[in-house]
Amino acid sequence: MYDQDPMRQRLAGRTALVTGAAHGQGRAHCLRLAAEGADIVALDLCEQALKVAYPLGTWDELVETVDAVKAMGRRAVAIKADIRDRAALAAAEAASSTDFPRLDVLVCNAGMGAYGKILDTPMDLWDEVMSVNLTGTFNTVQAFAPRMLAGDGGSIIITSSVSGTKGLPFTGAYAATKHGLQGLMKVLAQELGEFGIRVNTVNPGPIRTPLTTDETGPALLSGDGHDAVLFASTFNPVLPIPANGFLEPEEVSAAVAWLASDDARFITGMAVPVDAGVMVR
Repeated sequence: MYDQDPMRQRLAGRTALVTGAAHGQGRAHCLRLAAEGADIVALDLCEQALKVAYPLGTWDELVETVDAVKAMGRRAVAIKADIRDRAALAAAEAASSTDFPRLDVLVCNAGMGAYGKILDTPMDLWDEVMSVNLTGTFNTVQAFAPRMLAGDGGSIIITSSVSGTKGLPFTGAYAATKHGLQGLMKVLAQELGEFGIRVNTVNPGPIRTPLTTDETGPALLSGDGHDAVLFASTFNPVLPIPANGFLEPEEVSAAVAWLASDDARFITGMAVPVDAGVMVR
């Protein structure tokens, strides 16, 4: 449980919407933002509806996220929606706006991972990764950012990756979308700046989430063949990290909370790595 020291209630009186909130980084972000004083709108797909080998969030997990937020004394609601579905997002926006008329923080965290060589990537997988990671984030911003325009400014935080600024081998479709999110962020930062809305990305490195259980990912991280050596040569951190090779999602949440707060009130258009130095190499 996060420390709820009242001296650190940087987000008191604010509302944050987090996508991909059922587990992993999304849940960690919800809990950290709530610990900082924010009310939470938690949104997730809640179906195993993507071509991935790892478990996606469930409705029960999303409810657990919301219950944990409420246990901190914050208000929270769970919403099931697919970020690829613009009609579903419009309905989610309308449903949440009644009880949460203001929106101060938008965390576009939902996404999917995919490993494999570009020349071996099936077209249907390429299309799916694009539709979730890039188009889905675009849809989310278009659905919820207008509510922020009516307020007193705010912060949009997009989950990118070290793959968004550094081409990690065997992450072709994923890296293409994460590079795309960097461009989306930089344009939004310019277009929304006059309204007091800051837009940044967090760029995680090796983070322990359900995505890292993808059957091909661990093989690249722990194997000793040619592909594993090539992958490791670009993904090894320079700082000491836990023996399991991963940082915890809460490390990313600390950066999200900072970007959401007034401590970062003049930070916009930036990619913030949480990678133990992967980008240094």
